[in-house]
Amino acid sequence: MFDNFYGLTGKPFQLTPDPEFYFRSITHRKALSYLGYGLAQGEGFIVITGEVGSGKSTLVAHMMESLDESQVTVAQVVTSKLDGEEIVHVVARSFGLDIEGHDKATALTEIESFLHEEAREGRRCLLVMDESQNLTVSALEELRMLSNFQLGNHPLLQTLLLGQPEFRVTIQSDPGLEQLRQRVIAAHHLEPMQKGEIEPYIVHRLKRVGWDGNPAFDQRVFSELYEASGGIPRRINQIANRLLLLGAVEERNRIDAAMLQNVLGEMEAERAFPEAAPSPMPEAKKNFEPVKAMPTTPRVDKEMLEEYLAERDAQIAELQQAIVEMAEQRDTAIAEFVNPEIETLREQVARVEAKCFEQERTIRQTLTMLIDWIESEMDSSKAA
Repeated sequence: MFDNFYGLTGKPFQLTPDPEFYFRSITHRKALSYLGYGLAQGEGFIVITGEVGSGKSTLVAHMMESLDESQVTVAQVVTSKLDGEEIVHVVARSFGLDIEGHDKATALTEIESFLHEEAREGRRCLLVMDESQNLTVSALEELRMLSNFQLGNHPLLQTLLLGQPEFRVTIQSDPGLEQLRQRVIAAHHLEPMQKGEIEPYIVHRLKRVGWDGNPAFDQRVFSELYEASGGIPRRINQIANRLLLLGAVEERNRIDAAMLQNVLGEMEAERAFPEAAPSPMPEAKKNFEPVKAMPTTPRVDKEMLEEYLAERDAQIAELQQAIVEMAEQRDTAIAEFVNPEIETLREQVARVEAKCFEQERTIRQTLTMLIDWIESEMDSSKAA
């Protein structure tokens, strides 16, 4: 609504992360520098933390726009509460692997094969884990194990972990994550924006959608907006959206501090009273009538009820046992069918790896001979 009233080409303060609106605040510039350094290393873990709405996702979206898709394959995961077993399958699916119905070992094999293929094609792989504070210690340990995959001396997978402040505490202090801590090559905590950055932030986002100065803003609005939002970008966006909406409703061409206070009051009231309290019912006239006797409820035979429940429990137990037996028979049949196939594949992989190793050794010997020949030719030339 307000975008039409003010002649804007889009929504300047949408809450969905959009790299088009990335703002280079001091803390975001630092974070981007750490990201760039970490990605240049091509290994280990990069950790970016910050409050809810601090701009982590927008920062990463901006970073990903600068990556060359022909050189880097990126998979993104927004995590819920995942354990070590589940995280492996989620990572596999994030890279587009079909592991439906496979166990953890098979999923790991598929991931390793995929990473090797990407490396042979000249691409490295980056895994972006958002909301990492939801991961269990066992899930984080599985991610560390994935970072062990290598081709020669080159790591095949790098991981970027994004999380809220509690994840920073977990990484720093949990005794079960010591090995992961040793593989963190870059880390940064996003701080709130500074007071002097609020006006440039507002102007930057408005200009991205064709703002020409309408509406104008009183200077007090920016300082009071900082106090109300704490410098958190998403909170600023929420308040600014409501502020422009109020301006459009009241047909204002200038936003002042009084309007901001009205908006803040409305938002506070909505948080405190999400629903209007029901009006009290008017007191009815007390015209009492004789109460009719209620029909009596038939009495339940306790012995019959217990006998029925015992019979039901016996039937449930029989069904459960039948299900267990069927599952065991199915697992046995699957194992008899699948195991030979797995062994055949393992033999094929072993032959291919042996062939690759032999080819690599031959290439190294050839290069060594070539270097020796060049050096001998240079010595002969100097002697002549």
